[in-house]
Amino acid sequence: MRTSILLIAASALALVSCASTGEMARLTGEKATFHYADYAGMPVEGFQAYRINGWTPVSRTQLVVWTGVNDAYLIKVWNTCQDLQFADHVGVTSTVNRVTTFEKVRVGRDTCPISEIRPVDIKRMRADRKAAAEAAKAG
Repeated sequence: MRTSILLIAASALALVSCASTGEMARLTGEKATFHYADYAGMPVEGFQAYRINGWTPVSRTQLVVWTGVNDAYLIKVWNTCQDLQFADHVGVTSTVNRVTTFEKVRVGRDTCPISEIRPVDIKRMRADRKAAAEAAKAG
């Protein structure tokens, strides 16, 4: 019993140190694209978006779209977007205020079909960031 408790504690510590290493890279600006995919859920057909509050480029084919303070979606587009990482602004089409995989992301003159939408657990991501920041201050 004691061995299993020690094993669980060691595993949890290893997970926290891995998470804090990635988090510290984000906090120090070493890696501009935080691992949103680590906090993304299973793919969904779409989401309700009365307005887009912001967006963050993640890679050449991925961006995070914010629809609220705690509502964000990782959107993967076809490999036809050439300037997604460097765009000043993007547009997302919607039908009756709903963004689905039938919609497109517009970047400059490019129209990029959406291939996947995944909700991002922003509350969990913020909690991990806070824990990593506190661990960095303590250590």
